[in-house]
Amino acid sequence: MFKVPNDYRIRTGLMGSDIMQGNNGAFLIPYRLLTTEYGLFCIASDGMDWEHVSITVHNVGRCPDWAEMCFIKNLFWDDTDTVIQFHPARPEYVNTHPHCLHLWRPISAIIPKPSPLLVGV
Repeated sequence: MFKVPNDYRIRTGLMGSDIMQGNNGAFLIPYRLLTTEYGLFCIASDGMDWEHVSITVHNVGRCPDWAEMCFIKNLFWDDTDTVIQFHPARPEYVNTHPHCLHLWRPISAIIPKPSPLLVGV
């Protein structure tokens, strides 16, 4: 089930929203790696039959890594939900931010998955 961490919702400024926008809004989520704490900036939406979260590492200048993406996936979706990242055909690329990655889940379809045996034993 898709949910947003309202405690971290940005409530003022250009990206500001409140609970009236439901699962749509911007969020600055604290993240700790060893002794370093920084933020993961996310924009969430659930329109046009898709649940979506975009993720950037706030003020760091790199793409989110696997652990950060897993953290966000588990924050916005349940453990039993499958979400995906797309690598579209090159003519369909949209790159508004060079260090932003996206997680997607269709609302009214089941995502086909390969057998785990194809990944490894």
